[in-house]
Amino acid sequence: MLLKLTDALVYGLLGLDPQKTRSQALHFFVYDSVKILLLLFSMILVIGVLRTYLPQAKIKKWMSQRGGLGNFFAALFGAVTPFCSCSSIPIFFGFLEAGIPLGISLSFLITSPLINEYLVVLMLGFFGWKITALYVASGLLIGTFSGVILGRMRLERHLVRDFISTGKELGDGAVFQSFRERLQFGWDESCSITRKIWGWILLGVGVGAVIHNYVPQEAIQSIVGRMGIFSVPVAVILGVPMYGSCAGIVPIAVVLFQKGMPLGTALAFMMAVAALSLPEAIMLRRAMKLQLIAIFFGVTSLAIIVTGYIFNFLQHILV
Repeated sequence: MLLKLTDALVYGLLGLDPQKTRSQALHFFVYDSVKILLLLFSMILVIGVLRTYLPQAKIKKWMSQRGGLGNFFAALFGAVTPFCSCSSIPIFFGFLEAGIPLGISLSFLITSPLINEYLVVLMLGFFGWKITALYVASGLLIGTFSGVILGRMRLERHLVRDFISTGKELGDGAVFQSFRERLQFGWDESCSITRKIWGWILLGVGVGAVIHNYVPQEAIQSIVGRMGIFSVPVAVILGVPMYGSCAGIVPIAVVLFQKGMPLGTALAFMMAVAALSLPEAIMLRRAMKLQLIAIFFGVTSLAIIVTGYIFNFLQHILV
């Protein structure tokens, strides 16, 4: 239905020639933008309602558990929060002030921008359920095990004094009296998030449309071929300094993959852009000394690189 409407708009109403490259690029842009925004709004609405059933006091109790369970619950909580790397930081600060161990708090900080509802929606639409499911599982593993490793390194001495755990209790947040109030919360959150990231979506789809229709596949394959086995770490190194929403980077990653870039390399680039950024490092300086920020970025980058190689190895099975 949506495809027919896009055809009618681009090739019918606007009268563009479907054989022209610029017409195909515009068609790609309109179709993917509308599809993503509709899916995005619907899924955030549903998940926003579900999140109203998660009391924060219990979340703190779950995340305070030892033996890796706390890290897993923190990563899981991060996966259902719709934040980018910078937006996750205030909650991370709140966890530290509430007495949640540093390693467990870092599990949340890693996973929150790496997995969220709109990223899952985008990946389902572009990559299919198998790649999306493995991506979500790998994101949870990255957050869990990176947090465990960082926690066992006993890095609390590198926290700024004001953010050493004080044990302040997390509040229970809003109290919902009816399903209508929960639905209103989901609607408001869906509207708020969509307003914040629609520009990133259009930008990402626009770049994807240009790459898809104007960049020859041979050029992408040539660049990747020159990097060889080092394509994954190079992609991560290029992605870390950048800042962007997953909503903007997923369409670019999928087009790079379609043009011949290995799956793991494209996903590693996307993970690096989503989970780590220079603005995030600047904001974390408020709570962390430079040594801790460097260790945090290093461990997370290494985990993303390993994940990228795993996806490359499994590409023939997943695709």
